[in-house]
Amino acid sequence: MHYGKDRPDVLKHDPFKAIIAPRPIGWIGTLNADGIPNLGPYSFFMAVANNPHMIAFTSEGLKHSAANAKDRGEFTFSLATEALAQQMNISSEAVPDGANEFALAGLTPGQPVEIATPFVAESPAALECVTLSVQQLQDRHGTLMDRYLVLGEVVQTHIRDEYVKDGLFDTVGARPIARMGYREYATVTEAWELMRPDD
Repeated sequence: MHYGKDRPDVLKHDPFKAIIAPRPIGWIGTLNADGIPNLGPYSFFMAVANNPHMIAFTSEGLKHSAANAKDRGEFTFSLATEALAQQMNISSEAVPDGANEFALAGLTPGQPVEIATPFVAESPAALECVTLSVQQLQDRHGTLMDRYLVLGEVVQTHIRDEYVKDGLFDTVGARPIARMGYREYATVTEAWELMRPDD
């Protein structure tokens, strides 16, 4: 099977997100213009650079997180885990600007070091970021879309002490969750090594 613009009827839903899976969840914290915390999960999210560390997320529409990251020049990332899945899901609800998703989801705002925006204190790991750019995306014809790519540089890393084992971050112990397709999620429950040929 192959197709372009028109999806065949045998595919009930667009499989794009199910194919590009699993995708880490960018659980993004921001502050609005009045300094009220905002929190929302983004499945179009990734690490994009090392030294300095950089991460990016894409907002379908200029949602609160992207707008706040642009206007305030900062945002946080908190690792979404199996234990925090319900809270993460609560924070995905479309609520008016000024609604505090930390409070709605029963989460504790973590105290940042270099920026003003809180992160999820209950999360095993979190990142403080300074916004580098917010770019409106365009398609191959040059038509601007209602999609916005937010790029940030990590300025502080937070790790809960219990998730440091033998000098390494215990990813399996943290049990991060990832987005699959449709309404499916996956949990990291095991890890295996594959050495490079030049190791």
